[in-house]
Amino acid sequence: MARTTHTVTNQTPPLVGHDVFTTDRVLTAAVERHTAPGPLDEVRDELSALGRAAGSAQVQEWGAQANDNPPGLRTHDRHGHRIDEVEFHPAWHRLLGKGVAAGLTAAWNRPAGHVRRAAGLLVWTQVEAGNTCPLSMTHAAVPALRADPALAAEWEPRLTSMVYDRGLRPAHLKAGVLFGMGMTEKQGGSDVRANTTAAHPLAEEGTYELTGHKWFCSAPMSDGFLVLAQAPGGLTCFLVPRVLADGTRNVFLLQRLKDKLGNRSNASAEVEFDGTWARRVGDEGDGVRTIIGMVAATRLDCVLGSAGLMRQAVAQAVHHTAHREAFGGKLLDKPLMRNVLADLALESEAATTLGLRLAAAYDDGGEQELAFLRLAVPAAKYWVTKRCTPVTVEAAECLGGNGYVEESGLPRLVRESPLNSVWEGAGNIQALDVLRALRREPRALNAFLVEVGRVRGADHRLDGAMKNLLTEFADLDGIEGRARRVVERMALVLQGALLVRHAPPEVADAFCASRLGGDWGTTFGTLPPTLDLASIVERARPAA
Repeated sequence: MARTTHTVTNQTPPLVGHDVFTTDRVLTAAVERHTAPGPLDEVRDELSALGRAAGSAQVQEWGAQANDNPPGLRTHDRHGHRIDEVEFHPAWHRLLGKGVAAGLTAAWNRPAGHVRRAAGLLVWTQVEAGNTCPLSMTHAAVPALRADPALAAEWEPRLTSMVYDRGLRPAHLKAGVLFGMGMTEKQGGSDVRANTTAAHPLAEEGTYELTGHKWFCSAPMSDGFLVLAQAPGGLTCFLVPRVLADGTRNVFLLQRLKDKLGNRSNASAEVEFDGTWARRVGDEGDGVRTIIGMVAATRLDCVLGSAGLMRQAVAQAVHHTAHREAFGGKLLDKPLMRNVLADLALESEAATTLGLRLAAAYDDGGEQELAFLRLAVPAAKYWVTKRCTPVTVEAAECLGGNGYVEESGLPRLVRESPLNSVWEGAGNIQALDVLRALRREPRALNAFLVEVGRVRGADHRLDGAMKNLLTEFADLDGIEGRARRVVERMALVLQGALLVRHAPPEVADAFCASRLGGDWGTTFGTLPPTLDLASIVERARPAA
C-alpha cells in the first residue's frame, strides 16, 4: 500500500492578493486625518490602487527578482570606450516605473502632496525597499534647487514628472528625470566640511569644473546629482548632470559598486570627478545651507521607509500566527504570543502615526509647522530608524524557522532594517542636530512643546514624561553626553502625544504604560497583561 509522508498541513498561506493600503487601519486613518475633504476621495483611490499593486503576486515577484539580481557595473563598452553604466534587472525598472507613476516624486505641487506621497512610499517600501532610494532623492532635490529659481524652473517639472523615462540622454529631451546625491567622502564621512573635492570656476557664470571623489553616491544611474565641493568661496552645492546638453556624457567615473548588507537591488557607487562639468546651486560657501532642504526631506523618508518595513514585518507576523496552530490552538490566541504581537504593533503604529504627522507639516508649510519639523525630523529619524531592526528580528522569530528562510521574505526585511539609521546621518549626527536646534532655534523648541502640550492632562504617564523632558531641556550644559537619552525621550513623548490624540484608547494606554510609564521589560512581549492586547493585535491584522 502506497504511503506518503509529504502531505502539507498547518502552513500559512502567502500574504498576497490584498490591498496593502486599505488593510492598514493606522495608515488609512492617518491619511484621512491629514487630508482635506476636497482631495480625499482622489487620494484614497490613488493609494488603494498602489496598495492593490503592492499586494499582488506579480509585483511581489518583481520585488524578489530585483533583490535576487543585484545591479552590475559596466565601465567600458566592447570597443574600450568609457561608458560608466549600471545595468539593472527588468524587475527593477518595472518597480521604479510604478513608483514614479504613483506620484512618489511628485509631492511638491499636488493637493495633500506630502501626505499622499508619504503614505505611498510607506506602502511601496513594503514591496522592495531598494527602488525607493532614487524616488526619495528625486523628490528631495526640489527644495535644494529652489535656492536657484532659474534652475528650479528648468528642472522641477522634470523631477516631479510622473513618467519614468529610463536611459541616459540630455535631460531636456526626457519626459522625466531621476536625481541622486553625493556628499560623503572617504576622509570625512558625515563631516562634509572636510570634503576635498575641488570646484574651479569656468568662464560661463555659475559653471565649474569638479575634481575629486565621492565615497558614497546614491543612485548612480540617475540623470543628475546634487554634490558638495570646495569652491573659492567655500563649501558649495552643485548640480552635476549625467549627460550634457549637447548629448556628450559628463565625466562621471564609476569606480565600483558597494557590496551592501541589504538594499541589494539598489546601486551605491564610488565616483571620481576629473574635469566634471557642474552648475552652482546657491551661493559659494552656502553648500550645507543649500542642500539641507534635501537632507531634511530624505531624513523624513528614512522615517517612512523604516515605518514601512516595520508594518510589513508586523503584518507578516500577525498573518502567520493567525493561521498557524500549535499547542492546541491558533498561535495568535496564545497569551504570550499575543503580548509579543501587540508590543510589535505598538511600535509600528507609533512610527506610522509620527511619519504621517511630519508629512502633514510639510503640506501645511506655515512657520510654526516648519519650526516643528526642525526638531521633530531629526528626533524621529534617530528613534524610528533604530526601532526598525529589533522589530523585524522579533517579527521573523514569530514565524519560527520559517522566518529564517529566504522564501518567507523576513530575512530581506532584517537585512534592510539597519539602513535608514545609517543613511543621511547616523544616530549621533541626528542627536547632535537636535542639540544644535535646541541651542540656536528657540522657535523650534516652542513649536515642539506646543505640539506635545495639546494633550497635557490626558494621561498621567505622558504628563510625567513631559515634565522630565522639560528638566532635561533646562540643563543644556554638558548635554552632548546625554544627547541620545534626550532625543529618545523627545521622540517617545511626541509619539505618545500623537497616539493619545488619535489612536484608540487601548493603543494609547498600552504605549504610555510601557514606553512612558516604565511598565515594560527589555524585550518585546513584556507589556502589562492587564491591557487590551487582543484589540491591539486585531487592529494590526491585514485582512487579506
